[in-house]
Amino acid sequence: MKMDKNKGKGAEDLACSYLKDKGYEIIERNYRESVGEIDIICLKDDYIVFVEVKARFDDSFGAPSDYVTSSKIRKIRMTTDIYLQKHFEYEDLQVRFDVIEIYLNDCTINHYEDAF
Repeated sequence: MKMDKNKGKGAEDLACSYLKDKGYEIIERNYRESVGEIDIICLKDDYIVFVEVKARFDDSFGAPSDYVTSSKIRKIRMTTDIYLQKHFEYEDLQVRFDVIEIYLNDCTINHYEDAF
């Protein structure tokens, strides 16, 4: 279990570095509510972006992004609703949901904007 947490944190660190390099401002990491968690919340242009990070060593069992299931999407949306109710300062921004998949064997990053 400890290795999975380290892998997850390492992947999220890579995703944050990638996003910062692309001009995103990271405002939250690992935001949790009782209904779910959001890996990264960031700002870019007129958007508040909620990012799910998925990492695998390779695609032997499918692409990392394949693991963003309908159940996971539902939890992210519910968590987003709670977040936005608590943070009125973002009410004028458009909301976007992105997925970042990372292949840990070679550090390949694929960024899917407006993924769901």
